[in-house]
Amino acid sequence: MHADGNTNQDAPIFSAVITPHRSLDRVGFIVLISLVAFVSFVAGVVFFIAGAWPVVGFFGLDVALLYWAFKLNYAHAAAYEEVTVTAAELTLRKVSHRGEVREFTLNPLWTSIDREAHEDFGLLQLFLVSRGRRLTIAKDLAPHERESFAAALAAALNEAKRGPTRTVF
Repeated sequence: MHADGNTNQDAPIFSAVITPHRSLDRVGFIVLISLVAFVSFVAGVVFFIAGAWPVVGFFGLDVALLYWAFKLNYAHAAAYEEVTVTAAELTLRKVSHRGEVREFTLNPLWTSIDREAHEDFGLLQLFLVSRGRRLTIAKDLAPHERESFAAALAAALNEAKRGPTRTVF
């Protein structure tokens, strides 16, 4: 036991938070919506001048639908997965974009990593397997990131299986 009251079994060997990747930040979103709105407005004016005024409403509809789709996408970005490995347990915590939490606690001694890979595309899926339970993890990572994550997690599981041999201050 250490001065802070923690044992080596309580000290995290590995900890990661996985969040969905979003390639377009707030400024990019505003620029994109503004550009689409401008193009739709110009096209709408052209159709209005040509006498096809009923078409003008559809040009506003596409901007509204694009705006809604991006807002929904950004709302889903609030989801995340948290993986923590100690010598005593592996905790997988999945939080949905609505804040719903599912938490799984596994024994690292009985847990293995299962991979589903494709020779052209890399590591497609990653699973934690323990006592007949198979949990999907790291689905929001790109294949190369998933491979790196799998290697780090496997190293942490191997260290947990060796037992508490580290000194934590």
